[in-house]
Amino acid sequence: MKSANHSIAHLPGLSEPQIEQLSALGISTTFDLLRQGNSLSQRQQLSRQLDTHIKHINKWTALANLARIPGVGCQHCGLLLHAGVSTPQQLAAMSVQQLHPQLRRFQVQLLNRADLAPDTAQVATWIQQAKSLNR
Repeated sequence: MKSANHSIAHLPGLSEPQIEQLSALGISTTFDLLRQGNSLSQRQQLSRQLDTHIKHINKWTALANLARIPGVGCQHCGLLLHAGVSTPQQLAAMSVQQLHPQLRRFQVQLLNRADLAPDTAQVATWIQQAKSLNR
């Protein structure tokens, strides 16, 4: 399966000035961000260049990494990250029975809306796609 690449403008939580700063460094897609923020030293360098805390760079690269999973994309990478899933490998190791209730609880806590949580079939697809990415 092919990884999905997205504009960094679609990643949740990035402000317009941050997107512009990243673009000025040649980072306009999630693949660009993963290439230039692959190692801790690269993320530290980005942190210095952007004059922003390393935790933001770590969060953005985690979101970009999760967004590689086609079914997750930029629409659901934030939900997974906030539910405690930070890598495709971690997602691949989870079961639907373990992850789905976590996501549902998080949606209820955050938005008071269980109906916005992904269904079990969608979560199963994400897990399968994450497993395929790791091959």
